[in-house]
Amino acid sequence: MATKKSIITRDIIVSMYMNYRLEHQDKPKSVYLFAKTNGFDESEFYAFFGTIESIEKEVFKIFLEKTIAMIQKDKNYETYDMKSKILSFYFTFFELLSANRSYVVMSLKEHQNQLKNLIFLSNVKVGFKNFIAEIITDEVRTQNERFQNFQEKTIKETAWIQFLLTLKFWLDDESARFEKTDIYIEKSVKATFELMNIAPLDSLIDFGKFIFKEKIYTK
Repeated sequence: MATKKSIITRDIIVSMYMNYRLEHQDKPKSVYLFAKTNGFDESEFYAFFGTIESIEKEVFKIFLEKTIAMIQKDKNYETYDMKSKILSFYFTFFELLSANRSYVVMSLKEHQNQLKNLIFLSNVKVGFKNFIAEIITDEVRTQNERFQNFQEKTIKETAWIQFLLTLKFWLDDESARFEKTDIYIEKSVKATFELMNIAPLDSLIDFGKFIFKEKIYTK
């Protein structure tokens, strides 16, 4: 009796691709060879992806989608304020990255030109900004309707820059269990919200001291 063929899905192809990269330390030379190596038809690949390169963008998009799905499963999530939702996102997202650190580091440090590496995050950028737009609350939104659209764009752009800086810190973090990244997340998010609320600059100063210390003593 013939063995029933496994159903190929987007997530399965992505998992196969990540394993291939880690095992071969290189990208598949072609879709045909990649499909043959993993025991499925080339046509099944094209049902989900157009090129090998498009998978790399999908990897990080899946990390984002899984993060949002996981934090929204928390029964208390809807009661969180914006700051708590962002913290929940960061801790969950970087926990997923840490579980796949070997692949992530290989992918995001592949090119000397950092702009080329950021291409892999293009899908993440769109999804992340949509997430930020959904969680903006009245506490941080101006009451002047004329400036609300401008403010939302500013918040989304600022959040994206903060995300990239946090990712860079995590990539360079050599601490056990990446504890310094957790500290970075707490201090940077707290500082950002105090700045938005025009609160005292204590958190900004504290965050600045932490970064200064890390750069001085890790060189």
